[in-house]
Amino acid sequence: MFDMFINAFNSATTLEALIANFIGVALGIVFGALPGLTAVMGVALLIPLTFGFPPVTAFSALLGMYCGAIYAGSITAILVSTPGTAAAAATMLEGPKLTEKGESLKALEMTTWASFIGGIFSCFVLTTIAPQLAVFALDFSAPEYFALGLFGLTIVASLSEGALLKGCISAALGLLIAMIGMDPLSGDMRMTFGSINLMSGVALVPALVGLYALSQVLVTLESILKGTTLNAAKISRKGITFSEFWLCKKALLLGSVIGTFVGIIPATGSGTASFAAYSETKRHSKHPEKFGNGSIEGLAATESANNAVTGGALIPLLTLGVPGDVVTAIILGALMIQGLTPGPLLFHEQGTLVYSIFTALFLSNLFMLVCGLFSVRIFAKIVRIPGGILMPIVSTLCVVGAYALNNNNFDLISLIFFGGLGYVLTKASIPLAPLLLAMILSGIIEINFRRAMGLFNNDYTVFFTRPISAFFVIVSILIVARILFKELKKYRNTVHGQESL
Repeated sequence: MFDMFINAFNSATTLEALIANFIGVALGIVFGALPGLTAVMGVALLIPLTFGFPPVTAFSALLGMYCGAIYAGSITAILVSTPGTAAAAATMLEGPKLTEKGESLKALEMTTWASFIGGIFSCFVLTTIAPQLAVFALDFSAPEYFALGLFGLTIVASLSEGALLKGCISAALGLLIAMIGMDPLSGDMRMTFGSINLMSGVALVPALVGLYALSQVLVTLESILKGTTLNAAKISRKGITFSEFWLCKKALLLGSVIGTFVGIIPATGSGTASFAAYSETKRHSKHPEKFGNGSIEGLAATESANNAVTGGALIPLLTLGVPGDVVTAIILGALMIQGLTPGPLLFHEQGTLVYSIFTALFLSNLFMLVCGLFSVRIFAKIVRIPGGILMPIVSTLCVVGAYALNNNNFDLISLIFFGGLGYVLTKASIPLAPLLLAMILSGIIEINFRRAMGLFNNDYTVFFTRPISAFFVIVSILIVARILFKELKKYRNTVHGQESL
């Protein structure tokens, strides 16, 4: 076991892996800091560029991008009142107020340290909990994997809360797209329309890049044509003192704990963790009246929470194959592209690789701290890069990324199709995450359902007589029932409100 740890550390600290990790963090900060470029978009763009790398190097870059982008989303929230990513929405509660008071440097430095502390805390939890959970999951067979896939699919309901019908439409579209190609068991062709390019199904990389990168380029170009611009941002001179930092220790710990464990729960994500940490910190604070008026304590809570999600979200991904948020859903695709199957067997068969990923995440947070502290004064310049310069570069990366993997012109057609599809769905306020999750999880659900039926003589009760399978099926039903109940209650309140008028 000790030899495995040493080998994992050596793999994650090779010069190639360290450079990839550092570049990933630096690019992540750029993607997170610029409105229109998100963590999801950055990771999706990076996947095809890292395909030819060894797995450890590839995931060093991807995790660096993930950590850097989640952290940097708060930069524009603090400086120009525009969150760079959804994870930084809670930063808007305190960040702009601190900038108005001339304390932007203090806010940025606290953000950097809080993100580092939250990320490192979640790394320790990931390293200790994930292997134990994987040992437990080694008892899974076809019924358990089907139930787990079904549980993952119910994440669609959670991601679509407040727009359940639109989320279901998105998920149904994803399931339909996933059916294209060869039947995994019988070998029959499904919806290929005679095209040999569709025999192996829809390529995941062009779909990812199109949905999350090219579609966002189109949305951003639309904003540019409408004349949307950012105001100039200024960095103050006064940074955070040690005494101010020490006063936030409780907020940092609370945010780290909440962020990590919210990250473990699939479909919650950084935004939920940040608001939950902010609320709890305010409730336990000795000075709750300062919250909402530029509280450094509130900022510490939100920023430690949103970066703590990064390690927490990897726990269900690596141990069970269920992504904790949208970014880890894309990383799930990256694992599959690298020929790896996430789940308990990954720990058993690729233990050194798994611990290398843990080490790479530690290093990503360390690089994030270094980059954040040393480049804090150039952030104001980063956020003012004109979209007219940036978007053509991103578009070129989209095309190169989609084509380079297979050198296949059909992948460019897929890229354009999914880019257009993503744009249309975004404009219709239909979430993209359910489509992606349905595309990825449908294979797990279909194959293991049919295997379970073959192994247990078409006995459907097997999903309820095996304890682990029954647990996931029942939890899935309860999640859907809760969402349906809330939607029904919301509908009734709307009807009664109209009647009272």
